[in-house]
Amino acid sequence: MALPQDPRPPLEFGGPLGAAALLLLLPATMFHLLLAARSGPARLLGPPASLPGLEALWSPRALLLWLAWLGLQAALYLLPARKVAEGQELKDKSRLRYPINGFQALVLTALLVGLGVSAGLPLGALPEMLLPLAFVATLTAFIFSLFLYMKAQVAPVSALAPGGNSGNPIYDFFLGRELNPRICFFDFKYFCELRPGLIGWVFINLALLVKEAELRGSPSLAMWLVNGFQLLYVGDALWHEEAVLTTMDITHDGFGFMLAFGDIAWVPFTYSLQAQFLLRHPQPLGLPMASAICLINAIGYYIFRGANSQKNTFRKNPSDPRVAGLETISTATGRKLLVSGWWGMVRHPNYLGDLIMALAWSLPCGVSHLLPYFYLLYFTALLVHREARDERQCLQKYGLAWQEYCRRVPYRIMPYIY
Repeated sequence: MALPQDPRPPLEFGGPLGAAALLLLLPATMFHLLLAARSGPARLLGPPASLPGLEALWSPRALLLWLAWLGLQAALYLLPARKVAEGQELKDKSRLRYPINGFQALVLTALLVGLGVSAGLPLGALPEMLLPLAFVATLTAFIFSLFLYMKAQVAPVSALAPGGNSGNPIYDFFLGRELNPRICFFDFKYFCELRPGLIGWVFINLALLVKEAELRGSPSLAMWLVNGFQLLYVGDALWHEEAVLTTMDITHDGFGFMLAFGDIAWVPFTYSLQAQFLLRHPQPLGLPMASAICLINAIGYYIFRGANSQKNTFRKNPSDPRVAGLETISTATGRKLLVSGWWGMVRHPNYLGDLIMALAWSLPCGVSHLLPYFYLLYFTALLVHREARDERQCLQKYGLAWQEYCRRVPYRIMPYIY
């Protein structure tokens, strides 16, 4: 007689011990990077030259600025949207509705910051506040995650995430118990995914560019490239905001410390690492090399945007002329898997484009230090891990159809390599 199978998914990230380690390791890594970028040696490996005291981390001014930033982005989230989209079908067969106004929030934030600068706002002072801002963002993530964990205690079973309900409080606090925690129509996970951290990232970059202009008379070409590349990436994400509704973060993962800290602290303070490095370690960059780096970024963006657009078009309307001629594999769920076009090249062509762009963001920083390449190293590990999680879910969901897809498309991210 067959034994009953445990309906709960396997534990991720090494289970409770791994989750406990990451609760400490992720903030520690972020502060190590911030300290290394502002130090003379700028060493990625090895301890920082000195550890900051509490007076360097805690600042009431930074707290007020951080709360004002969160309040501004929340207010922009509540403005009338150019479109309201429905999310994926939930366990109870309902669909949540989401405002599509992230790009609008980016533009309005830029206008408000521009007005502030013209009125005397010292944007160039922001780089000196990165440590205390990161500190209050980390505190916010811990407090917010505790609130989310307590809120999930009274959430209906149908509202819980597949993987964040193991019964171990540390693991569930880290991964997140509730799938779509909301108060009225304000969706916390969706708000944090693309708003305060992602928009904050480009404005930290801008502040670093302004500070470099104050120190050296004008921003360097390397700083311009980093700002331009990363602004394009953020602008693209917000312009295609509706696509996030089909990602693993929204459809599968609960909202706990992992995503809360990642969205509001890790993204703005570590993804701006190249610009932080360039402020204190200027790098010469000639036009020929700059042109080559621009070409690399353009290739990565072309693959990234082409793959994502093809997938989103197919999901919305498989009869669209742009995708109607693509070869597919039918699944038992009634859905079809693309097996040609971008998705016939590798199983995750969007990840390939992401990694090529990550390389382009690091190259303006030269090759004398490993620190600016942390994002590339980290993002490679992240995407390999995410790809493995996605593979398991797709195999469980599509069964034989997914096995056939893997046979037809053997490479996961990098053609002929991985």
